[in-house]
Amino acid sequence: MIGNISIDTTRYPDGRTYALIGGAALHVALAAARAGTPARPVAVIGADLTRLHARPWPKKLDLSHVTTAAGASCRFDITYSTDGQVVGLTAAYGCATALTAHVLDVLDGSACDHWHICCRRPLDVRPVLEQLVMAGHPFSLDFHLASAAEQIHAATNALPHAVAVFVNAAEYRILDDLVAVNELATVVVSDGSGAVVLLRHGRAIDTELPQGGPVTEVTGAGDTLAGAYLADILQGSTEQEALASAVTAATHQARDPGLPYESP
Repeated sequence: MIGNISIDTTRYPDGRTYALIGGAALHVALAAARAGTPARPVAVIGADLTRLHARPWPKKLDLSHVTTAAGASCRFDITYSTDGQVVGLTAAYGCATALTAHVLDVLDGSACDHWHICCRRPLDVRPVLEQLVMAGHPFSLDFHLASAAEQIHAATNALPHAVAVFVNAAEYRILDDLVAVNELATVVVSDGSGAVVLLRHGRAIDTELPQGGPVTEVTGAGDTLAGAYLADILQGSTEQEALASAVTAATHQARDPGLPYESP
């Protein structure tokens, strides 16, 4: 799982504020590991996340490709609306600006069954995807609304080669504007508390409605959906089975208070 591991501050309209360990690479990998598939995030962190390796992670989560660099870790400050949509985001990338170089080094020296790329700044996705396509490695992608147009444009040539693409409803509209969706093998579209739709070459073949219930922390729910879905597919589940399991995992994630961050 290629992407950020970050320190996230989340803010909600009712006044709740949380300081969490987050980042798409961690959330996707953690969901995959919990679903029974060995998962290895590829990320760059600073000294402010030195306690990361000491946490009691699932046995199938491998942090050997999480490297520590000088400077502060990537930080996101995220403000949500009452329906869980991002309405404000600021970022300080810190030492994560070294992520692209680290990823290219890892790609040169590592073998795995599947690569997942969390297409977010500051990762330069174009050379990463070019290398994966050239080598014929299976891969999947996800995006984040704040940079979706930029990242989808950068990934355009690689998208038809992706095993799966994960987006929310707003990101799907950008995707549909920029590429021919019917050329994409699988697109999974989430919509907050609404139905998750599975598309094959642009045609909806399955939908799954999340269970109702209280929502505590929505950060990482979409990433959890992607990680759980990929884990089930890699273990031989059908797309419909994987979608149902993934939606359940994302629902549970939204009810969880997240991973609290404590400064070293």
